[in-house]
Amino acid sequence: MRTTYYDEDDILVIRLSDKPICREVSQDWNTHISYAEDGTAVEIVLLDAKANGAFPCQIEHALEA
Repeated sequence: MRTTYYDEDDILVIRLSDKPICREVSQDWNTHISYAEDGTAVEIVLLDAKANGAFPCQIEHALEA
C-alpha cells in the first residue's frame, strides 16, 4: 500500500495494489474508488482530504503483548 498527499490540490491518493485500473466509481463528489478487472479495489482518491479531516490521519500503534 502506498499513500500520496498532494498539498496544492488537497488530494489524498491511497494505492492498494499495483494491478491495472479497469473501472472507476465515484462514491460522492470527493471520494473515488478504482477497481481492477477482478473486482478488487486498487486505488482510493479523496478530494479536499485535509478540509474533510481525512489528512493528516491519526496513526495508532498497537502495544506489544
